[in-house]
Amino acid sequence: MSTPDQSLQISLSSGVVAGSMEDENIRVFKGIPYAAAPTGPRRWRPPEPVAPWSGIRPASAFGPDCPQNGARTSNATAMDEDCLYLNVWAPRNEAGARALPVMVWIHGGGFTAGSGADPRCDGMALARLGLMVVSCNYRVGLFGYLAHPGLSQESPQGISGNYGLMDQIAALRWVQNNIAAFGGDPQRVTVFGVSAGSASISLLLAVRQAHALFQQCILHSPGAGRPLASLAQAEQAGRALGEDITVLRGLGTQELLERTSLLVPKVRGLTTARVLRPIRDQVLITEDERPAFQAGRLHAMPMLVGSNADEGSLLTASWPISTREDYLHILRSNFAPMPERAMAAYPVSADDQARVRVAEMFADCQFNYGVRLLARSMARTGQPVWRYLFTRRRPQQLDGPHHGDEVGHVFGNLAAARPGRPALFDARDQEVSAAMMRAWAGFATSGQAPWERYDPARDNHLEFGDVLRAGQFWRAAQCDFLDDFFDRQDALANAAGAPP
Repeated sequence: MSTPDQSLQISLSSGVVAGSMEDENIRVFKGIPYAAAPTGPRRWRPPEPVAPWSGIRPASAFGPDCPQNGARTSNATAMDEDCLYLNVWAPRNEAGARALPVMVWIHGGGFTAGSGADPRCDGMALARLGLMVVSCNYRVGLFGYLAHPGLSQESPQGISGNYGLMDQIAALRWVQNNIAAFGGDPQRVTVFGVSAGSASISLLLAVRQAHALFQQCILHSPGAGRPLASLAQAEQAGRALGEDITVLRGLGTQELLERTSLLVPKVRGLTTARVLRPIRDQVLITEDERPAFQAGRLHAMPMLVGSNADEGSLLTASWPISTREDYLHILRSNFAPMPERAMAAYPVSADDQARVRVAEMFADCQFNYGVRLLARSMARTGQPVWRYLFTRRRPQQLDGPHHGDEVGHVFGNLAAARPGRPALFDARDQEVSAAMMRAWAGFATSGQAPWERYDPARDNHLEFGDVLRAGQFWRAAQCDFLDDFFDRQDALANAAGAPP
């Protein structure tokens, strides 16, 4: 009779879990609960500690994803409101060996979708470079970000919303309390993420409750720097679901999920606040990122941040834009009272230019501006910053790279496909992937990246594409315009005495 591998049994603060060997040197632990199930009376409540268990809990299957609409890219077999689980890829660490650096991945999905079990972000290949890799689920959509007067009345702090962000904080606290048991170093935690996950990290940099939960960060295409909705705005929007929170809490999962469209417009505002995402509740999030970061009010730490060459065309492909007049309507609705300046930054003289300009405008407002804001702000604290730009198109890919296309390269999972798209790759993709993996792992290990540090005066980056080369001033003129626009909006709001 063989002796059980004791390295696969880990004693956590809540009980013992048993993982598996999916590589000759990598232990994998899937579906570990880091908080109590947010179901029944816990729906729309801050995460609570998981109840301890007795015996050995198997950790061999991914936990359910949070319920969501649309195509799902996930190795999880189910969706359920009971979704607060995380996964650990842990190199076998001999007793007495130095504790390993830790990378914690926060998935994207526009705050309404996504999964920590996405095959593109499987942590096996990164873990082979001598790292602990953790991924987590958190509540999304109406389950994670609904604000409502009835919920605020229930709260001792008088707030609601931001539950998904609280989940992320709970997962990071779990890492601080438990990762040493796997052989990881809780004082060398790099949090990284894409899109909504990266936007979450941006917010966590200014959240007091996240202080000291991670020491470094990597942000892929962060949706940062735009105005946040206030609690009052989000509460008012939440009333569209119904007035009685008891009735809403009694709705079935699918019935509630079907109401998502009540709070998600078909065409996203480019410069206005969204309500089904983190908001200014004046407790967890007390101010917008832009003024906080510009004033240096953020947790100072080494940072790696960047975006992709074509962030907007895929995400605006369904927008009803076919003429210059359609374009002008979007421009006027997003950039009043500066439409002339907007037209100068994003000129359109013919119908066939409209969709291209809207994609560029979306990319700048949603992602490129946030990258520069974060890079500038962190560099001015004296911390080292490195900026990147991902430009690699896969074989037969005629446009892009689109939002999120770099994820498979960073994790070394080039064969993992996005919904409806073949995962084609060649030798150059493998070279780019290897370079990015070495850089990300090296940063997590040493706090250094293998290219020139970011200098706000030169706005410099490294391009990961058909070649690796230095670049400067990516979309700088358009980001300058957005800076001026947001300055103007802030001045108008201050003059009007707008409430927080």
